[in-house]
Amino acid sequence: MTFNDYQEAAGKTALYPNRGNNLTYPVLGLASEAGEVAGKYKKVIRDAGGVVNPEEREKLLAEVGDVLWYVAAICSELDASLEDVARANIEKLASRAERNRISGSGDNR
Repeated sequence: MTFNDYQEAAGKTALYPNRGNNLTYPVLGLASEAGEVAGKYKKVIRDAGGVVNPEEREKLLAEVGDVLWYVAAICSELDASLEDVARANIEKLASRAERNRISGSGDNR
């Protein structure tokens, strides 16, 4: 499955108000789902010393899948392909690596 295949399939399940003209819904959904990933892992740290067992791994991956769904929805709302966004991100990171700018902070490294 390609990123574009995923985005198309995810779009078939995107049922939210004013879809196609509602960036707010998927952006807030992304924040919520990312928080669920963090919350589940926080409990792994608290309850299991940071060791992810197979059951918790599956729970974390399910939440990461929800994060991916919202990222795809954001791309769709912005009329962009998830594949193009992924490609641009890898190109940006490769450029930083070539220039020895992976570490540090700031968007324009």
